[in-house]
Amino acid sequence: MSKYVIPIIFLTVLVTAFFRKKDPYSYFVEGSRSALSLMLEVFPYLLTIMMAVEVFKVSGVSGFVANLTAPIFRLMGLPAELSELMLLRPLSGAGSLAVLDDIFATYGADTYIGNCASVIYGSSETIFYVSTIYLSKCKTKKLGYALPVAVFSTVIGCIIGCAVLRIC
Repeated sequence: MSKYVIPIIFLTVLVTAFFRKKDPYSYFVEGSRSALSLMLEVFPYLLTIMMAVEVFKVSGVSGFVANLTAPIFRLMGLPAELSELMLLRPLSGAGSLAVLDDIFATYGADTYIGNCASVIYGSSETIFYVSTIYLSKCKTKKLGYALPVAVFSTVIGCIIGCAVLRIC
């Protein structure tokens, strides 16, 4: 399916340009120009969040915080071994993928812990990365509820996902 994405984009541009009676080449260049300006506006926010996540991982703070929060996750019905994944997933896709790989290597992919890790990784999002992009373009600056609601929803979804796995 992914090999068709680029041709579909080109066809969409051509068809849209045809119906709007514009030159397809200039229409495509105009879209590319707006994408570049968007990237220039968003880049400082992305760089900041990427650096913060890398410092969080490399400094060992993520492992320390994961050990502190493991009993809390256990009380919520999540395996304590998944606490680092739960902490890193909202921050970093690549970092959480490395943690997921470690979980699979340690506990196996077909175990309850491996299945829970798969559900957590597959059904959650890098909240802070995505929020950085969306909120950097938002005119409203009173966004105090956006991140807490996103984090709360992610935690609830992970709890429910692991509970369903426990039942099945």
